[in-house]
Amino acid sequence: MADVARLAGVSAQTVSRVSNGYAGVNEETRRAVLDAMKELDYRPNSAARALKRGEFRTIGVITFTLATTGNVRTLEAIATAAAREGYAVTLLPVALPTQDEVRGAFSRLEELAVDAVIVIMEVHLLDAVTLTLPPHVQVVVVDSDAGNHYTVVDTDQAGGTRAAVRHLLDLGHETVWHLGGPEDSFAAQRRADAWRAALAEAGRTAPPLVRGDWSAESGYRAGLQLAEAPGCGAVFVANDQMALGLLRALHERGLRVPEDVSVIGFDDIPEASSFLPPLTTVHQDFAEVGRLCVAAVLRKVRQEEPERGTTLVPTRLVLRASTAGPGRRDAE
Repeated sequence: MADVARLAGVSAQTVSRVSNGYAGVNEETRRAVLDAMKELDYRPNSAARALKRGEFRTIGVITFTLATTGNVRTLEAIATAAAREGYAVTLLPVALPTQDEVRGAFSRLEELAVDAVIVIMEVHLLDAVTLTLPPHVQVVVVDSDAGNHYTVVDTDQAGGTRAAVRHLLDLGHETVWHLGGPEDSFAAQRRADAWRAALAEAGRTAPPLVRGDWSAESGYRAGLQLAEAPGCGAVFVANDQMALGLLRALHERGLRVPEDVSVIGFDDIPEASSFLPPLTTVHQDFAEVGRLCVAAVLRKVRQEEPERGTTLVPTRLVLRASTAGPGRRDAE
């Protein structure tokens, strides 16, 4: 900075004001400083500037898995929204949702100098009695039942599920079977609870719940069971990958979709419209989830504390060719 000041014939303070974009420097002086910077190949030290200001313009993201579509697309949306605000993202995956793992992740992020943290939990935070988040860190939580304990952003899991179940019942199906996600997943449990509630509201009996692990392979295995289940004429699947496996299993068992079995997924992944048949599914707005997460955490950074509690992002049902009225299996 001193070299730039000497070459431009100005003070080091003026160089600092120009490099930080402050007003109050006339255009001739500003141009002289910028020319000197260019000639000397001077670049401001962003790390030193961050230490001085106590602001690193980096958001930490902790996630327990990158194996699910929801987590990956949420992470992508957070990174995109952060970049629009001039922030970078530091990702720190942890192996297990335990207190030691979480504490270690926050300690590591503090060493890496982040301004705030977004946690993609996909767990029952309140049920894990020993799992708490550091109170001194600015935190926003995604996909958890943290309730009023933290600022939470989540997809409207229950609303999307009710729309799917009602669509199948409105088509004339007597009941709706459910291929759910893993039991330890908050999103999977919310969808399973909403499925039961929607059937109860309609005066229908809920069939036995069949679970997978979000993968297409687990959907295929569960599909082989459902293909043998009497009266299974409509299935709501907790995600699109498992629905893909289900479609394969039904095809191998000689069952047609939607003539024999109607199928609805959840997520609306880009490939869903290319399934055979194209999959009716619940669309999640991951971009909006990411935007709201970044907006909430930056309000915390700027000491504009957002209210604790959960913000729900609406879903919408996307109708394609995998659902139709009752077939012969509904009467079995």
